[in-house]
Parts: sequence; structure tokens; C-alpha cells
Amino acid sequence: MAVAHSSLAPSAAPAEVKLRRETAERAVADLLRALGEDPDGDRLSKTPRRVVETLSEALRRPELPPVSFVDHSGSRELVEVSGIPFRSICEHHLLPFHGVAHVGYLPDGRLVGVSLPVRVVEHFASGLQIQERMTDEIADWLFQNLHPRGVGVVVEAEHLCMSFRGIGDRATSLRTRAFRGDLRTLESSQSRGTEEDPCQRAP
Repeated sequence: MAVAHSSLAPSAAPAEVKLRRETAERAVADLLRALGEDPDGDRLSKTPRRVVETLSEALRRPELPPVSFVDHSGSRELVEVSGIPFRSICEHHLLPFHGVAHVGYLPDGRLVGVSLPVRVVEHFASGLQIQERMTDEIADWLFQNLHPRGVGVVVEAEHLCMSFRGIGDRATSLRTRAFRGDLRTLESSQSRGTEEDPCQRAP
């Protein structure tokens, strides 16, 4: 088997935005005051700095991986990487959602390393997201860059904007699906995105 490097360059990561740390910390302190808390007291004096550090790390998006193919003309059966863990931040409430992604593709004689789908999930889960868009972005990128006969992505996640507020419980999750190419036929047997988005339900 020969390894072939794709001429396709990975999509450019979003431009790095210089963190205005002092501005961000003042904004967090102002929010705490508006909510009736005292960010100047001993108990919360370090909270603005901690919040800014945590959010800046969570919003940092890693680069997409380069695509390297392994030529294998006999490879045409479904390849699946299951249970890829991820964490993200809901853009509606700025609360986390986390879960697992299952990624599969029908190769057309060329395979990729098992780490590539993991890194693609990590990339699109970073930053402010909604699960439905994340699922589509993962499927679109894999279909456009791997040139497979088909791609399928299923994402299952718990949303804290729902469970933290007492709507449902920890067993309540949102499942989204995206299929491309020859795997689109699965859409007729599995309703895509029919589960209610907890962020839309939470006011």
C-alpha cells in the first residue's frame, strides 16, 4: 500500500483574534455586578480572570489536519470511527454541551488514518457552536476533502442549557445526523434532526 498526500490544503482556521484580556475581565466583573454579585470581594475577586482564561481556551479552534491517503483499491466497505468524545459551547446560552460523534465513510479505493476524523470533530466542536451546524460541517468537510462515495455523521450530546436548568435529566440527549453521497439513502430510514433542540426550547 502506498501513502499518497493530497494536494488539497486543509481549510484555513478562523483568523486569530487578539484577546483583550483586561476588557474581557472588566466585562465579566460588570456582568457579576449586574446580577447582584460583588466581584470585588474576596470570594469572587479572581472569578473574572478565571472565566476569561477558561473561555479563551474553550473558544480556541485547532487547525484542520492535512489529508494523507493510503491507496488500497479493494477498500470499498464502510469505515467507521465511533465514540469520538467532544465538548463545545452553545452559542445561544454560552453553556457547554458535550457528547460523542460517530463518523463513517465509504472509501473509493483510498483510506485515511484513524486520527483524521477525530481531529476534524475536534476542530468543528471548538468555538461557539450549535450541534446541528457542527454535524453538517463535519460531514461536508469529510465529503469534500476525502472524495469518498459517501459520508455519515451521527452526533449525540447532553446540553447543559437544558439539564442544568432542570429541563429533563442527564439521560436526555440530542441526536443529529448528516449523510452525504451514497449514504444519503440512510436518511429515509433514520429521520435526521427530528429530536427537539434543547437550546431552542430553553428561553
